[in-house]
Amino acid sequence: MTDGLRDDLDRRLVALLQTDARAATSTLAKRLGVARSTVHERIRRLERTGLITGYSVVLSRNPAVERVQALVLLAVQQQRSRAVVARLEGYPEITVCLAINGEFDLFLSVETPRLEDLDAVLDEIAALPGVERSKSSIVLARKFDRRYPELLARITDQAGALDI
Repeated sequence: MTDGLRDDLDRRLVALLQTDARAATSTLAKRLGVARSTVHERIRRLERTGLITGYSVVLSRNPAVERVQALVLLAVQQQRSRAVVARLEGYPEITVCLAINGEFDLFLSVETPRLEDLDAVLDEIAALPGVERSKSSIVLARKFDRRYPELLARITDQAGALDI
């Protein structure tokens, strides 16, 4: 069970860790304007209470390789839900599959190299047994993405170097 974020300092600390989980405690303390021991204790508490469950490596993609992304909502027959999810696992183009509540049952993020490929994958997904209906939106631009801050910075630097 998690305590959650207790205050603004916790929120700012977590935001910094999301940007760079490898940052030194002293660096974090300096940016937050608090003692290093305060940062260390806060991190330990956030880990102990389960709010922070681990740290990971985020692998980047080649920024030169453009990808087309769609956000897809699926309504699925309840009794076929597991079978549909099992079939979706076989699509490498699906990067995220979330169970949701409301009018739709599943949320997917689908990425392909070309729009034509995306169209074909979306048609295949909509035709899966158990899928009642789908609704797709094409991603036009990524305004920010907290999961990949270093990749975004690298893309921005490369675009600037290429004078794009």
